[in-house]
Amino acid sequence: MTKTITFNELRRIKDSLPDGTTHRIADELGVSVETVRNYFGGQNFREGKSCGIHIEPGPDGGLVILNDTSILERALEILDESHIPTAPQE
Repeated sequence: MTKTITFNELRRIKDSLPDGTTHRIADELGVSVETVRNYFGGQNFREGKSCGIHIEPGPDGGLVILNDTSILERALEILDESHIPTAPQE
């Protein structure tokens, strides 16, 4: 299932995650930590893989089309478990 989200919203979700979440998601999904970081906008493809995201220029950082939503879904579940709201929009 694909999902479209703004780049800035994706970064707000990432920035709202508790410390250590990147490692937790990587362990739970069986991917490298760098792959999870790349999902949220990182650019280390030497250590991590691309996660089926496509970024198009536009307002609010542009649009991100996610071909695989498993990392995003897990991040949102962790935020919900932690009762941490995503950072407010600026």
